Amino acid sequence: MSILDVFRAPPTAVPPPVDPGQLVLSSEGIWVELGGHDVLQDVSLPVVAGEVLALVGPNGAGKSTLLAALAGDAALRKGQIRLFGEPLHHWRAQELALRRAVLMQQVQLSFPFNVLDVVQMGRAPWSNTTESVFDDELVSAAMLATDVTGFASRKFSNLSGGEKARVALARVLAQNTGVLMLDEPTAALDLRHQELVLQVARTRAATGRAVVVVLHDLNLAAGYADKVAVLEKGRLAAHGTAKDVLTEELLSRVYQYGIDVMAHPVTGRTVVLPQR
Repeated sequence: MSILDVFRAPPTAVPPPVDPGQLVLSSEGIWVELGGHDVLQDVSLPVVAGEVLALVGPNGAGKSTLLAALAGDAALRKGQIRLFGEPLHHWRAQELALRRAVLMQQVQLSFPFNVLDVVQMGRAPWSNTTESVFDDELVSAAMLATDVTGFASRKFSNLSGGEKARVALARVLAQNTGVLMLDEPTAALDLRHQELVLQVARTRAATGRAVVVVLHDLNLAAGYADKVAVLEKGRLAAHGTAKDVLTEELLSRVYQYGIDVMAHPVTGRTVVLPQR
């Protein structure tokens, strides 16, 4: 079995909460202020089951802040976020943990946990529920999908940056929620594992889950995302398919650098290149 095949079928434990194509998470005119500065300004964005949504934009555009707001980890100055039709603040922390899993950029652990311990932490929200019987199955599947099974007994603190990133991803996959939120999951990874992570995101979406991922690599966004949201100085500059959104004019303006966009001569996929 391929390491990706593990997640191609809906997980045994919990079926998708809604049908593909349905709205599961949305921001409605949200503003977020940090240090007296509006980091997000009037952002409205839908997140749909069965799709990968990529958040892209230059440094400081508000991508990570938007992901944190959608996860319920950043306070809003204005606007509202809904998760499965309910205002986000109506959900208790335990209820949120059963519905959305969040991979942050940095994962710090104070104790000498091994890799298996860390991945098993993803199942903590399901303890004392009937779904806990699937813990071993889902942990094993998550480790296989992220290519970390081979060093399950190693201490997390002794891993390389890329290995830590993959273990952290395995933890949120094991959490097995309807919404998967990933903040720059490919930043520390080599080319093979960057592709693997986005393939895992695609296969998770294929099961009816919604995936929101912050990316700096526009070609990964173009190759794997169903929808792309481009952020510019805290505002939503564009939202749509990669073909519609990733244009030379828009990207050159947003990134303040000349960018060429073309179709790959063999696959026809969108390719984004800086002018050199």
